[in-house]
Amino acid sequence: MTSNLYSFELLTEEKQTFVNIDEYLQQVLCKSGVKNGLMLVFCPHTTAGITINENADPDVKKDLSLGLDQTFPNKKEYVHMEGNSDGHMKSSVIGASETLIVSKGQLILGTWQSVYFCEFDGPRKRTFFVKIIEG
Repeated sequence: MTSNLYSFELLTEEKQTFVNIDEYLQQVLCKSGVKNGLMLVFCPHTTAGITINENADPDVKKDLSLGLDQTFPNKKEYVHMEGNSDGHMKSSVIGASETLIVSKGQLILGTWQSVYFCEFDGPRKRTFFVKIIEG
């Protein structure tokens, strides 16, 4: 069993944004030479996350952002001194990772799906990791 680990840095430009990272994933998949296995995408930040969602209509990202803001507003009652409790909540709900299946050298994603790095406390310099496991 072969294992490959890659890391990437992003500069997010907004407080809350969804960055399509498909190109990064495709790049390392090609570089790895893995034809069948798993790809794990992991975000080591407590106010960011990784998700899979629609890539065809940009309004979906706007609606996700609006829905998260309405569900997790940053309330004055929160006691976390950095003032980003809403970002921590959004990160916990979205999650820190996604696992993808690699088959015949391709990621298995639905027709309208893409993988997104989710920023909830930007702008910031962020890192995410990709581990590809052959098998």
